[in-house]
Amino acid sequence: MSLRYALLALLSVEPMTGYDLYKEFESSVGHVWHAPDSQIYPELRRMEKEGLLEGEEVTWGQRGKKRRYHITNAGVEAFRDWMNTTLEYTRVRDPAHLKAAYLEWAAPEAAREQMRAHIEHHTGLRQQWEQRIREIDQDRSEMLNRRLAGTPEADRDRVKAFKRFTYEGLVARADQEIAWAQHGLDLIDQLYANRPGSRQAAGAKK
Repeated sequence: MSLRYALLALLSVEPMTGYDLYKEFESSVGHVWHAPDSQIYPELRRMEKEGLLEGEEVTWGQRGKKRRYHITNAGVEAFRDWMNTTLEYTRVRDPAHLKAAYLEWAAPEAAREQMRAHIEHHTGLRQQWEQRIREIDQDRSEMLNRRLAGTPEADRDRVKAFKRFTYEGLVARADQEIAWAQHGLDLIDQLYANRPGSRQAAGAKK
């Protein structure tokens, strides 16, 4: 159900088409809630049917048309209610940590490669989050700037602070995952020390 609240959050800034929303997901909300267009468009239709959104046909290009969505008062209230309700946390699905629990089945170098891939993945994510923080600090976040333009001046510092707080949490999470995988590399070396095919054994023979 969080998809609809992510959509309501974006539409609280300005009306958008499904295509606009998909692009914004890729560059902003998508960092904390991934959704492909195959999920976005059906959800928009459901939300319109439920009265949370109003849609209108707008010209797109020379001959095309698209549906642009506006948040309704009911949509605003639904979003506010969700924000004022404590989340119910879902059960974890974490394939990397599931796989780590059974790495004894993997060849040592395959286990190391999994850890290196984990480090590379989360290092890339960390760089993205740090870039978003810089954009916030330097007033270069387009979506945030549009939101701030429609926000009373007295509330703007809070808007920016909470966005920055979110990305700080993502950076911290990435740091934790990188440190965990680095520990995994050390553990693999320790567990396979002096065994045939291990890096330590190979070094001892030189």
